[in-house]
Amino acid sequence: MNIATKNVTIQSEIFTLTNQRAVFWKKEKALILSDLHIGKTAHFRKNGIALANHVMKSDLERLSVLIAYFQPEKFIMVGDLLHAGNNSDVDEFCAWKNQYPDLKFYLVEGNHDRISKVLDEKLCLDFKADVLELGDILFIHDFDNSNPKFQITGHIHPGFVISSPVKNIRLPCFVKTSGQLLLPAYSEFTGLDTKNLPKGGKFFVFTDAEIYEI
Repeated sequence: MNIATKNVTIQSEIFTLTNQRAVFWKKEKALILSDLHIGKTAHFRKNGIALANHVMKSDLERLSVLIAYFQPEKFIMVGDLLHAGNNSDVDEFCAWKNQYPDLKFYLVEGNHDRISKVLDEKLCLDFKADVLELGDILFIHDFDNSNPKFQITGHIHPGFVISSPVKNIRLPCFVKTSGQLLLPAYSEFTGLDTKNLPKGGKFFVFTDAEIYEI
């Protein structure tokens, strides 16, 4: 797995965007991502749609590589850690998570994070709330127009269309404006929204090999 990076400045802090759908905040030693959607493949199988489980395994393997690369102390999930409550995929995630007992897991809850008491105990998160504030930065799943703080968000699964004479290519991306950093969906088993994106932003588009600004 190749890790390509691009540094951006947010509130005088350096954040490292990666082509592996995650961000590293050096000062806080935090690995930041959104929309992992654990349990999505199990949910589809439960509803009669045959899907292999390799998607989630691949997502977690990429996370392990990122953890080894950046050596974070915090793991911040900006919403939609889960997809459809408790299922067999959650057990697999918990087994993976237990490999990192010293890593603090923070969940900013998203619209898919319907967490029962039983599921809460199983996940053993260090932090769970609708928002997380660290210094001058607000982590929230969907952008809050009423809050003046710089916001790191997810939810939209942003994508960018590169036009060519042969074929239009849709790629995942980060979008950065003066008040927001919109994260791509971390899971590869998600669609892309190329229309409902922040206005006036810079796009950081990536492939398996590179990341570049448009």
